[in-house]
Amino acid sequence: MATLKEVQSKIVSVKKTKQITSAMKMVATSRLRGSQNAMEAFKPYASKFAEVLGSIAGKSGEGASPLLVARDEVKKVALLLCTSDRGLCGGFNINLIDKAVKMLKAELSGKEVSFVCYGKKGRDWAKKQSNPIDAEYIGVVGGNVDFSVASGSGQTLINSFLEGNVDEVYLIYSEFQGMAKQVPTVKQILPIPSLDDVVTEEAAPADDDGTFLPEHICEPSSDALLGEMLPKNVFIQIYDALLQTSTSEHAARMRAMENATKACSDLVDELQTIFNKTRQAGITSDLMDIVGGAEALKG
Repeated sequence: MATLKEVQSKIVSVKKTKQITSAMKMVATSRLRGSQNAMEAFKPYASKFAEVLGSIAGKSGEGASPLLVARDEVKKVALLLCTSDRGLCGGFNINLIDKAVKMLKAELSGKEVSFVCYGKKGRDWAKKQSNPIDAEYIGVVGGNVDFSVASGSGQTLINSFLEGNVDEVYLIYSEFQGMAKQVPTVKQILPIPSLDDVVTEEAAPADDDGTFLPEHICEPSSDALLGEMLPKNVFIQIYDALLQTSTSEHAARMRAMENATKACSDLVDELQTIFNKTRQAGITSDLMDIVGGAEALKG
């Protein structure tokens, strides 16, 4: 049985750990609020952009832009892996990396795959597995996500696609669906999938609930505007993924630190019980020695 001093030392150590996890939870909660606000503020712009893009796409042909044309044979693939720079966020990074591993073993088996890593954890994993890394962006996820990072890396990928250095580009990120649910998600961004999903209803004054659907007038032409908007659509997809991954990271860390704080409280209670039992056993032993000594003196 452990001595009183050892148990007491463990209690002090666990209480200090509890203070740290509790403070980290508060920090994650504060950062989550800011990241979530940025993500929510970007949604109206992305939604309106998709509406206009869909309207213009409905007037243009499938061959209006080379970014829409799929390759006859896919040999080279780029994977954009979004992870965090720091740990202590439960299985957040493991789930994202596991998603990449499954893609490599299934859909991308036999293809030449390179990585663009947003975040230190994904970068470190790719290096450990000796996967080719085209670019790495550290300090992006988890802080103030800058649109210039998305546009800069997106333009580089578009150039590689147009030059034939890469045939497909996929984005792996964490979709924020709520405080308790962040889902690792794969999305193809190049070649840009069919725009049918974002095409709005044309030549109709209103939809089913009476909301007016405007018809967008294109100048100089729908094909010219589509050529300008499609690259920006790639930038928006990357930026939105970084915002969602950042928000998901803070939510995952907040939940992980909350669970760790609760575990520390339970462990302190358990150690306190052991401490009390150990002290009681020591008192009982001392009493028995006193009684034994008194009986010996009587004899």
